[in-house]
This record gives sequence, structure tokens and C-alpha cells, in this order.
Amino acid sequence: MPDDVALRTERLGRPPEGDFEVVVRNAAGAPVVIRNAPFLRDGTPMPTRYWLCDPALRQAVSRLESAGGVRAAETAVGLERLRAAHAAYAAERDAAIDPDHAGPRPSGGVGGTGRGVKCLHAHYAWFLAGGDDPVGRWVEEQLS
Repeated sequence: MPDDVALRTERLGRPPEGDFEVVVRNAAGAPVVIRNAPFLRDGTPMPTRYWLCDPALRQAVSRLESAGGVRAAETAVGLERLRAAHAAYAAERDAAIDPDHAGPRPSGGVGGTGRGVKCLHAHYAWFLAGGDDPVGRWVEEQLS
């Protein structure tokens, strides 16, 4: 949708470098979560599949992160459940890649990492998009 690209361009301060689709919208129809293609248009791997792009939610999650939320989420969820979430996220992203693709591939799980929590925003975005993310669920509980 052209308006979505214009809005992403405005919020990023530059045109998006890869294709995306809006997978969650707010009541007014504005994008809340986007799903990125596994590669930028120039072929660079894009490990972060889901992005939280709603300004108010981004700010709320940033406040949670700055108050020690990353460490608190890791402790609350546990490394075993995190490993499973990272593996599921990577599998979903990898399923969108042509099996014949021979070049570099995105790696890692949520937010491009395979261990622990790197970014609450990425976990929450995937959770809002319907992913079974225990950290995203934890963020939702903290924001409620």
C-alpha cells in the first residue's frame, strides 16, 4: 500500500530498503507491526522479520527496556523457552526463503540473535503478529 511506504519512509527518515507488509494495524488503520522480507532489495540478509512501528508502543517498550526489562524478561522466561522461541522465529523466516537460494542467508532468531533477549521491541512485534513468543507475552503483561 503506497501510504504504508510513505509512512515508513517518514518514520525511518529514509525509504525502506526492503519489502514489507503490514500485519497488524491499530483501530485507525495505521501500521503497528510490519513483517519484513528475509532480504533487503540489494540481497543483504534481513534477520529481523517483525518490526514494531507504532510510535506510542515503541516508546512504551523503550521505557520498559530502560528500566531493566531485557534482563527481567530473560529471568522471567528462562533460556530454554527463549531458545525455542528463537528457533521457531528463524524457522518461520527461513521458510520464506527460496530453497534454491545460494547466497548469504539471515541468521539468528528474534532480532537476529539466537540466545537471550536482544530487543523487547522485536519480541513484542512478533507476539502481536501472532507469534508464540514468551517474551512478547511478558511485555504485554508489563504494559497492561
